[in-house]
Amino acid sequence: MTNEETGLPADQWWFNSRTGEVEHGPESPSIHRIGPFDTQEEAARAPQKLQERAKAWADDEARENNWGERS
Repeated sequence: MTNEETGLPADQWWFNSRTGEVEHGPESPSIHRIGPFDTQEEAARAPQKLQERAKAWADDEARENNWGERS
């Protein structure tokens, strides 16, 4: 099922980065929306998940940079 206005899944959950609220369906402007997620709980964890991914990317980049320095 999709939202007729946005064409996005209406049965999924989103995290609003501006308000810190979880939304059912795409309610806010896309610039403030993170998702979609299958559950409300997953959407609520969005900020933590973003931090985890950012740290993993930074760690990967640091490893790649260190690898090049050893050559």
